[in-house]
Amino acid sequence: MINRISTTPLQGMGAIDFTKYTDGLVPAIIQDDVTGKVLMLGFMNEAALNKTQELQKVTFYSRSKKRLWTKGEESGNFLLLQEIKVDCDNDTLLIKVNPVGPVCHTGSDTCWNEKNEQNNFLHVLEQIITDRKNNPSDKSYTSSLFKKGINKIAQKVGEEAVEVVIEAMDNNDDLFKEEAADLLFHYLILLQAKGHKLNDVIDILKDRHTK
Repeated sequence: MINRISTTPLQGMGAIDFTKYTDGLVPAIIQDDVTGKVLMLGFMNEAALNKTQELQKVTFYSRSKKRLWTKGEESGNFLLLQEIKVDCDNDTLLIKVNPVGPVCHTGSDTCWNEKNEQNNFLHVLEQIITDRKNNPSDKSYTSSLFKKGINKIAQKVGEEAVEVVIEAMDNNDDLFKEEAADLLFHYLILLQAKGHKLNDVIDILKDRHTK
């Protein structure tokens, strides 16, 4: 995964100034690194910022709990750190993340009740595939593919790609979508087998788009 975190100083005009607020907390705007969507607003002190960089998971200072709080520590819906920037006044953080699951406690993708269920599901599916790889089950088709090794997984991707091409030349849209789904699923498995994530590929596409 491409890691664009800069800590000394943070990206932007300079280091964050925690002394501007009497409680030592600065606003932290959380943004989806892929979609650009603003997900939530939290607050950080210096310890929370350091913990975020150490864990690579966004950690806030909870004013209600009176302690550091890593988002997802109970739900598993972590905010995986990608980049930290400081605004021009050095008193607000912009933190770009890859969210794992919904961000809001209500189940929404953002704290403004917005959802992007399609993109969310791909990342949920990726997590399931990771689990099947790390915790194999004899009853799992996905686990069986990992057990057979990279050659078999690559072969399956090739077979599914051929099926997509065949159905693309036909007029059955339902069959075409079914084969496309099979191809995408096996492609995600191949990425896992090679030690990569979907966001690694998205980063390359984004980089190409900016050139």
